[in-house]
Amino acid sequence: MKTNASTFIAVSIAFALGQAAPVFAQQATSKDNGGLPTDTLAIVNGVAIPLARLGDAMRAARQPDTPDLRRLFKQELIAREVLRQGAEKQNYGMKPAVQEAVNASKAAAETELYLRDNIHPEPITDALVNARYHEIVGLMGDEEYKLRILSVGDDATASKVLERLRSGTAFDALVREYSIASSKEDGGEMPWVSFKTPATEGKTQGVPLAVAQAVTQLSAGGVTAAPIAVDNVRVIVKLEAKRATRVPTFDQMKGAIRQQLQVLALKNASAGFISAQMQRATIQQ
Repeated sequence: MKTNASTFIAVSIAFALGQAAPVFAQQATSKDNGGLPTDTLAIVNGVAIPLARLGDAMRAARQPDTPDLRRLFKQELIAREVLRQGAEKQNYGMKPAVQEAVNASKAAAETELYLRDNIHPEPITDALVNARYHEIVGLMGDEEYKLRILSVGDDATASKVLERLRSGTAFDALVREYSIASSKEDGGEMPWVSFKTPATEGKTQGVPLAVAQAVTQLSAGGVTAAPIAVDNVRVIVKLEAKRATRVPTFDQMKGAIRQQLQVLALKNASAGFISAQMQRATIQQ
C-alpha cells in the first residue's frame, strides 16, 4: 500500500505523541510559558513557532475548538518543528525530492498571485442581477421538481444499480455507493427546479434536456426505468416530489444570483486572460 508523505508524517507524529505524552506533560509542568511573547506558541531550540499557526491548524481541522484539541495541535506543531530542525541539520533541504517540492510550491504560489493581480472580472451591477432574476423567473413552468441524481460511468454499473433498486435498496444509499457526481455525499439530492414543458434545449435551468424530458414523465417517488446518456455519463433519476411552482422574490434570490454571476465573470475573465497569454507564448509540442 502506498502512503503519501503528508499521511506518513501525520500518522508517525500521532503515534509518537501518544508514546511521548508523559514527556510533554512533564515539560508542561516544569517550564513556565509565561515568558513567551504573546504572538508565540512555543520556542524550540531558539526557533519561535508563531501562535497564528495554531489558529490555522484549528480552522483547517474544522473541529470544535476545545482546550484538549488545542493542546493536541500545539504538541503536533512542536513535534513538526523538532523534526524539521533534525532534517535541516542533516542537510535534507538539498535533496532532489525536497528541491522539487520547493520549486513546485513556489510555482503554484507565484502563479496564483500573478492571476489574482492580472484577472479583472466584470463588476456585477444591480442591473445585471435584476436582469438575471427576471430571466430565471421567465424560464419557470407551472410545476417544480425535487430530484435525486445518480451518475455512473458505464452501462454495466447502471444496470447493476437498477437491479438493486428493483430489489429494494434505497436510492440515496446507492448514490453514496456508486455515484461519481459531486452530489454523492448528499445522496444525490438537488435543489428544487422548474422549467417550462415541453422541455426545450437551453431552457431547463441547467438540467440536461434528456433528464428534464424524463422527469416530466415520472410520478412522485418514481425512478427512470433506464439510464439516461448525458455526455459520457449514465444518469439515473429519482423524482422525490413535485409541486406547484413557488416563484421566489427578488430579495430571496439576489444574493445567490450575484454570487453565481461573480463566479461566471471570474471564469470568463480567467479564460480570456489565459488565452491571450497562450497566444503570445512560443509553444512547441
